[in-house]
Parts: sequence; C-alpha cells; structure tokens
Amino acid sequence: MKYEIILFDVDDTLFDFSMSQKNALHNTFVAFGIPTGLADYEAKYKEISKVLWGDLEQGLTTLSALGVERFRRLFLESKLEIDADKFSSAYLENLGRQAYLMQGAVEICGNLAGCRLAVITNGYANVQRARIGSSPLHNTFEQLIISEEAGFQKPDTRIFDYAFSKLKITDKEKVLIVGDSLTSDIQGGINYGIDTCWYNPLRKENDTGIKPTYEIYKLNDILKIIE
Repeated sequence: MKYEIILFDVDDTLFDFSMSQKNALHNTFVAFGIPTGLADYEAKYKEISKVLWGDLEQGLTTLSALGVERFRRLFLESKLEIDADKFSSAYLENLGRQAYLMQGAVEICGNLAGCRLAVITNGYANVQRARIGSSPLHNTFEQLIISEEAGFQKPDTRIFDYAFSKLKITDKEKVLIVGDSLTSDIQGGINYGIDTCWYNPLRKENDTGIKPTYEIYKLNDILKIIE
C-alpha cells in the first residue's frame, strides 16, 4: 500500500458536526428557558463561530477563549441576558453527547483495517473523546490527537510534530491526512510535508489556492488512493 498511516479529521469528515451542533445548541437553549433559541439564533451563532475558528487557525485566539467568546458576542448582539460562561459549559457538555457519523464512516474505517488509523482534530478533549467513545468507532484509532491536549491546532506544524511523536512515525511518505477543511486539514498537511486528501462531499469549489494531493466525494474513495 502507498500509505500505511491515515490521519483522520473528526468534524464533518467522520462525524456530522452540523447535526451535533444543532442538537447541542437546541438542548442548551431549552435548558436556559429559550425553546425557540435554535431557530432564532443559530444562523448568527454560526457566523460568529466561523470567524472565531478562523482566528484560532491563525493563532489569534485560544480554544478556551473561543468557547465563551462566541456566546458572549451572540448574546451581546441579540440583547440576551445570559451568562456566556455557564452557557458555554452546558453547550460543551451537550455537544459531548452527540455522536452522529458521516455516511460511510464506519465502512471506510473497517475497510482500512490494514492501516494504522489515528484522529487529528481541533477541539476540546473532553468533547471529542466523549463523542468518539460513544460511537461505533470507539475502538478504531491508535491515537486521538486533539489540539487542546497537544497545545497547538491545525494547520500549525507543531500539532503534527506531536502526532508523529505519539505515533512514533519516521517516514512522512507513508502518511495521508484526510479532512474536509482546506485551511485546517489540507493546509496543515501541506505545511508539514505530508500528502493530503480533501473530503468534499458537497463538491464545493476550491477558490483558496490550497491544492490537496487528492480530492474525494465519498469516504470509501480513500481505498482507491491507498491501493
């Protein structure tokens, strides 16, 4: 096989983050006495969150600051008198209970049984470990490389140093990273000098100038690459 080690992103690659986020937000708004909160504020929340995750990738904020700041901005703009710290804690707890998988995730991991599989994800350790741990993929990965524990996030090369150390990898040519984010997963892989596979199920146009080694529309297409 061309690749022996596959590094998978989690959100919107193996796990359906949109569904997870939607359910976690709804449950948290309900707990805070706002049953229509998801319908009323989801769009604005996603706008704010996208900006802050972009800032995180560029090293302009920290994960701990992001968690509260997205809700602080949302509540300020929406004129809601809610404690952002308490809401953030409840939201992350709810998010950790969501383990919706992308179509084909279980199948591709089973079909890659001859490879070493690991996760490399930007996110909160407790949340990501809880979600993976309660899913059918709980015994799938050799290592869970999570930015909060590593101290760095994709596309920073230092999270890859951390991953390679944990996995005792010495040959970059045997490693492939698979992910949905051009700016995080693919740029990170390019920065580190490993081959990249952009998972693009919605067939989005790539107007970034970031060029993945491969582009796939279904997870099972990874088999064609490694064979």
